[in-house]
Amino acid sequence: MTDPSVEMTTSGRCLVARVSGDMDYGTDLVFRAQFRELLGRGDRFIVLDLSDVSFCDSAGLSVLLGAWRQAAASGAVLVLASVPDSLQRVLQMTGADQVLRVHDTVVDAETGFGV
Repeated sequence: MTDPSVEMTTSGRCLVARVSGDMDYGTDLVFRAQFRELLGRGDRFIVLDLSDVSFCDSAGLSVLLGAWRQAAASGAVLVLASVPDSLQRVLQMTGADQVLRVHDTVVDAETGFGV
């Protein structure tokens, strides 16, 4: 198991956050705090790169939806990129893929922002 982490980089007009580790009931408070910090930066376009997420349960999904709501409330746009197949299935089964925009790659997400 990888320790939960969020590494931020700026790419053009986007803030890219590479999320790593398990997103579950054991790490939800860590990720909530890290996403709150990330969203507090005031960036307008945010891409969550989920390629290094090894597991995500309902608590992790709740964190992602909460980050999306917080971003929307502040006028930012938050999208997901490089979503692992297992998490993609969770998004589809729960209907969260109707709310969260998902891109195949970070580059696709940045292109979607016109970067």
